[in-house]
Amino acid sequence: VLVTGATGYIGGRLFRKLEKQGRDLRLMARHPEHLSSAADRGIEVTRGDVLDPATLDGALRGVNTAYYLVHSMAVGPDFVRRDREAANNFSNAAHKAGLRRIIYLGGLGDSRDELSAHLASRQEVGRILASGDTQVIELRASIVLGSGSLSFEMIRALCERLPVMIVPRWGMTLAQPISVEDLLEYLLRSADLPGEHSRVYEIGGPDRVSYIDLMREYARQRRLRRSMVFVPVLSPRLSSLWLGLVTPLYARVGRALIESIRNPTVVWDPSALDDFPLRPMGVEEAIARALINEDQEVAQTRWSDAGSVAAAFSPAAKVSYGNRLCDQRMMRISATDKEAFASIVRIGGVNGWYYADWLWRLRGGMDVLAGGVGMRRGRRHPEVLHPGDVLDFWRVEAVEPDRLLRLRAEMKLPGRAWLQWEIKPIGEAEVEVHQTAMFDPVGLWGRTYWHLIYPFHELIFGGMLRAIALRAISERTATGRAAKNEDLGEKASDGPSPTEEYVDDDKKP
Repeated sequence: VLVTGATGYIGGRLFRKLEKQGRDLRLMARHPEHLSSAADRGIEVTRGDVLDPATLDGALRGVNTAYYLVHSMAVGPDFVRRDREAANNFSNAAHKAGLRRIIYLGGLGDSRDELSAHLASRQEVGRILASGDTQVIELRASIVLGSGSLSFEMIRALCERLPVMIVPRWGMTLAQPISVEDLLEYLLRSADLPGEHSRVYEIGGPDRVSYIDLMREYARQRRLRRSMVFVPVLSPRLSSLWLGLVTPLYARVGRALIESIRNPTVVWDPSALDDFPLRPMGVEEAIARALINEDQEVAQTRWSDAGSVAAAFSPAAKVSYGNRLCDQRMMRISATDKEAFASIVRIGGVNGWYYADWLWRLRGGMDVLAGGVGMRRGRRHPEVLHPGDVLDFWRVEAVEPDRLLRLRAEMKLPGRAWLQWEIKPIGEAEVEVHQTAMFDPVGLWGRTYWHLIYPFHELIFGGMLRAIALRAISERTATGRAAKNEDLGEKASDGPSPTEEYVDDDKKP
């Protein structure tokens, strides 16, 4: 099985599920180095570009089924031509390789309507792929609801950041969203679908809703009070510029998305429910699942890829993951992973927080005044932590010995917060310690709170990471001294002890 677009949102999730099924996998990407972790697990990774036909022959050699999950919407106004060229290249290469089946993810929309350039292009790609000799299973979907998806992140950003929203006419257009979990299940089952003829399946959840309905449901589940002001006209260009200011979307991507929203994207052909043994979840459950699963997805993500105390130190990177805000830091330390982890796992409780302890105590006092737990709980053991343990006003969420410690905040906050350290060996006795403070704000006050306290991060988190490095080096020095003393003791034991030598000859001290 070949997965194209394996570094993308859907492709990245799909290949991990195929891997769990035990499939013989090959991943294709323009930058295969971005899939190094998959290669480390034994998955074949190859360089390939659908716009470069010379790279496709090797990628498709020996392949039975290929997932086509690439598009060019983010490159600018020329995406229609590029997608057409890419589809022709892939169809020709599939014929040459004798490929049995292509599984393609396209977009819903009634072809009898005047479709947006994006939706018309998605359907044109499906027709081009199916024009060759290879069987094509085309799945046409509407809005995908899942943490990290384009539409969901737009809805999230609007609801979280704007107490009052200006809603143009396109916000009332009907769609039939599908959860990312159900979409992946359709893609997985398409590989084993019986039959030899090309088919188009329209897939979606049971609910037909507008973007306004989605924003209201998201706000309800997050307990956010939001007002909406409806305006009759707001052009896609103005809408996209506005989205570019208040959401994570690039303006050009937002414009293509807005132009597509004006077209209803609902299921008219229910044959997918007959041919697939699936009953997709509704909007309410899909949003709830996206919010619940977000913690696990973020935990599985490496928050920073970005040194001895005298080596490299990476200053804070103030970034965001969806709605979450992060303070990321990295330091390279001349120590082993065991020594670095030993200095991290002892933090808090009677050992203190290594730097500016008075500020930690002040924050704990403020928490008590707000009705929280404060810093009174301490820790169960001064040197050992287990998942579920209390650590001052944190709780241990994950521990991987010599690699990772993640804490979840239990103080009073306008949102949720985590503090994580991850250790990455880079040499025989050298590691990178990645420290990340992450905050999931609730509403406008949550974001305001983050920006108000951010100036203190450099003082507290920067000093804490440097103190961790100093302690790791001290741990290494102490370990080396102990080993040296032990070695000297072993050498001394090879001959008579100093006491024995003195007894045997009192002339020798």
